[in-house]
Amino acid sequence: QVQLVESGGGSVQPGGSLRLSCVASGITFSRYAMSWYRQAPGKQRELVAGISSGGNTNYADSAKGRFTISRDNNKNTVRLQMNSLEPEDTAVYYCNGRRLNFDSWGQGTQVTVSS
Repeated sequence: QVQLVESGGGSVQPGGSLRLSCVASGITFSRYAMSWYRQAPGKQRELVAGISSGGNTNYADSAKGRFTISRDNNKNTVRLQMNSLEPEDTAVYYCNGRRLNFDSWGQGTQVTVSS
């Protein structure tokens, strides 16, 4: 039974910060590439940040300099630290795990940035 459980979403003002966490179970976590995607109403799902099993990271241009992805293999957890949030960051954020032909997704957590 594969399960990814996200937490940390919420509502903040522009310039604020949030830290998203995703705890995985039912997989050999250390062997999975982990990532965060987001989807706003009327828009395509987009990759926000990713981290490989070896710890290499990549970010969407919109996230560079503001967001940081990290993983803790001992806790089966991937995190997304989001700083300097903007209204354009408002979306449902999804945790994803990928290995070979398999993809797993979390339930999503809402992030709302507004004044």
